[in-house]
Amino acid sequence: MYGHQNVARLPAALPQFLERGEGCHIWDVDGNEYVDFMCSYGPIVLGHRHAAVEAAAEDQRRRADCQNGPGAVMVELAEKLVSVVDHADWALFAKNGTDATTTCVTVARATTQRRKVLVAEGAYHGAAPWCTPITNGTTPEDRVHLLHYRFNDLKSAIAAAESAGDDVAAIVVSPFKHDARFDQELVDPVFAAGLRELCDDLGAALILDDVRCGFRLALGGSWEPIGVKPDLSAWSKAIANGYPLAAVLGNDRFRPGAEGIFVTGSFWFSAVPMAASIATIDSLARESAVATMERAGQRLRDGIAAQAAAHGLTVNQTGPVQMPFMTFEADHDYRLASHWTEIAARHGAYFHPMHNWFLSAAHTDADIDRALEATEAAFASVATIA
Repeated sequence: MYGHQNVARLPAALPQFLERGEGCHIWDVDGNEYVDFMCSYGPIVLGHRHAAVEAAAEDQRRRADCQNGPGAVMVELAEKLVSVVDHADWALFAKNGTDATTTCVTVARATTQRRKVLVAEGAYHGAAPWCTPITNGTTPEDRVHLLHYRFNDLKSAIAAAESAGDDVAAIVVSPFKHDARFDQELVDPVFAAGLRELCDDLGAALILDDVRCGFRLALGGSWEPIGVKPDLSAWSKAIANGYPLAAVLGNDRFRPGAEGIFVTGSFWFSAVPMAASIATIDSLARESAVATMERAGQRLRDGIAAQAAAHGLTVNQTGPVQMPFMTFEADHDYRLASHWTEIAARHGAYFHPMHNWFLSAAHTDADIDRALEATEAAFASVATIA
């Protein structure tokens, strides 16, 4: 087993193979049921087997999916995204988040005819050689044109840009700092606005990597609430509620660059995921999904805080409540977090000890309360070993 879905380094109670899902519940191949707080590591935003999404996908599947050319649904989806995401004038589709971030960088370089790309220290933007966190099998030349800054530290971004002279093609940034194994950090709006101004001064692209956060924080893009527009944005995960799809959205300045590169894939034009995406976006708006996730996430956060305090344990809950993360004080090796996750899983709630969690619009008050019964048992157990 490979990648982030290899559970060999996770608590033993977390299953490697799963059988089915419904709403915010999943069942493993042994029949154990869990309230799901990983949502397939982000793609499931409306809940597993969402009726409207499945109906749209099945309707398209009866006609065709992978063909010699795209279906009309591709244009419909592009129009939908451009109407929903304020900064976007055009859309390009792919399959994975790595496809989207890599294409954003390629478009930026093609437009600016420059080489250097600024990324935050420790940030994850995919598994291609230019950005993979594990460099085994890559060469130093794969990332010779990457420069680093510190998230929420505008001075460090300015210094990195100055070191590149007039060769900066893009600055890539996540909506908030969600590096694995670290407490999360919300973006400072002043920092975000500063990156926007810096890119304008440099003539470089501001690329928002919305692969993980897109459609969970706001429908119009994760930085829509703070009023900062990127030039390019990368999307995947929740864009089609579990169907394989990614998108690059861009403004008109970067349209010629997108038109002048060669990117493709045999399955990039498949129609079923695009139909699912349209239904996902419509359902997100119709069901007020972001507000639903916020309410459920806050209920979970409040419950966890009360339980930890009752057991005399100090925890740190970070990130937006739709994408929460919890760590124990001084638990640098994640021993307590792993034990907590183990006990919670044995009581029917699926969390992760080192990666941010995900809420979906399918999480009800009853689901949160059921999960809090599992976390109560987990805190009680941790209190005996802390």
